[in-house]
Amino acid sequence: MNNARSVYAKVLNIARFFLLQGYMPQSSGRRVEVLSRKRLEYHIWVKEHHNVDDIERSEDELRILHQIRIDVPRTAALGFLPSSEVDGVQKSIERILYVRSIRNPGTSYVQGMNDLVIPFMSVFLSDVCSEDMNQWDNTTLTSQELYDAEADCYWCLCKVLDCIQENYTFAQPGVQKICFHFSELVKLLDEDLHEHLKQEGIDFLQFGFRWINCLMLREIPFHLFPRLWDTYVAESNQVGDFIAYFCAALLLNWATKLKAMDFQGIIVFLQHLPTENWTLVELETILSQAHLWRLVHQDR
Repeated sequence: MNNARSVYAKVLNIARFFLLQGYMPQSSGRRVEVLSRKRLEYHIWVKEHHNVDDIERSEDELRILHQIRIDVPRTAALGFLPSSEVDGVQKSIERILYVRSIRNPGTSYVQGMNDLVIPFMSVFLSDVCSEDMNQWDNTTLTSQELYDAEADCYWCLCKVLDCIQENYTFAQPGVQKICFHFSELVKLLDEDLHEHLKQEGIDFLQFGFRWINCLMLREIPFHLFPRLWDTYVAESNQVGDFIAYFCAALLLNWATKLKAMDFQGIIVFLQHLPTENWTLVELETILSQAHLWRLVHQDR
């Protein structure tokens, strides 16, 4: 990946923005102390909750851990990591998700959260390895560097999930609310497309659920994650509202093509969007359209 260095340099800026939102204090004199405390706190929880014999876990905890272990290898972006790193990254993701599920029983663990870990994992590993993933070599990392990267990833993931907590509570009402908003936006912006989808028996939840649940990370190429998450950072607690507009802009990008398809064609198309060759130009176009429509229609 020729642009890996520039992309991951940008990711690092995004990560630091997250840190400034509450993980790392603005006062430089307190940063070392606070980071050390939070990293230690996370790893105490790993020992208390994850690094124990299964006999000490409740049935619910065993179920959660089992599901995480099924889901983590399926994480979409793992395929973009160097093969030498995958096993170690999977184990870190497992610990991060399991600890968060135990510490946050209201949301616990929901399938799709595993995808949300990867942007942060790549950030912090890039910070201690190399900005270019192709040059990663975990044999050069100290145990302390790995220790810190995993803890930082945990806290930043928690920050994001706190902003969209309703998406991951029982029955995931936040996802359903955003999906309904998404459908209404399409009806407002292109009633013909909305009517065609309705006539073909397409329910927006059939494809929109995954889009929203994974914050579009399965629909956008890995190298564009940083730009997309830059917007998520800026939106903070309003990110759920923005995602509805982003989904609408993305769908309407192919409105003409979709109007000519039947049920089967639409479902297959929307589950495998032709974005694999996208560059920043295409993503910026969708983001700009989403921002414009939000500015015009938000108060309606």
